[in-house]
Amino acid sequence: MPRTPAKQASSGDVRAFLERAKNVQRFSAGQSRLLFAIDATASRQATWDLACELQASMFQVTNDLASLSIQLAYYRGIGELHLDTWQSDASALAQRMSRVQCAAGRTQIGRLLQAALKQQSTTKVNALVFIGDAVEENVAVLQDLAGKCRLQSLPLFLFQEGYDPAVKQCFETMARVSGGAYEHFDQSSAQRLRDLLGAVARYAAGGRKALENRPTAGAQRLLEQLKR
Repeated sequence: MPRTPAKQASSGDVRAFLERAKNVQRFSAGQSRLLFAIDATASRQATWDLACELQASMFQVTNDLASLSIQLAYYRGIGELHLDTWQSDASALAQRMSRVQCAAGRTQIGRLLQAALKQQSTTKVNALVFIGDAVEENVAVLQDLAGKCRLQSLPLFLFQEGYDPAVKQCFETMARVSGGAYEHFDQSSAQRLRDLLGAVARYAAGGRKALENRPTAGAQRLLEQLKR
């Protein structure tokens, strides 16, 4: 039997299709992105659980700004490094994080930054957050990678659990070299970390102006470092 002729698209259908395509392109071009990376080695389980709770706050503070998409990244075990798909749904990201189990292994900050830089060449990311408590790598190499992040407009916001002085010095230098900021926290300062993460989310979504327009304590601490 002869096939039924395909329906010809009207000029109105074509215009509607092109407008939808233009809107999708405009949305993709204007979407802000934040890479949220965590050390998921064995010593970090308690902080990982805290991060699962705090990440939802990062979305809430950006409701009045451009859409913010977050990518979860983590390393653990022997050579495991994971970069997930981009998420704009806080509950979906929280569920994904809750399914991750920490595993013993050495830090892989260098591999993480290399992966972020490679991605930056095709997908513009506005900021990278990293939460960790140790550095078991060549510090000079990490600082060099931080410099490359600055050249690629990828500031590093490094949050150290605890007060190890060698980690502090490394993270502070990396943050400064990349054009980002550094802070430390412990289990008793969850609210301060929540405020700081929210401030980074606002920065990723709207730049320094977003921080200046909402001068929380966390925003002020970040602005002081970003102005250096």
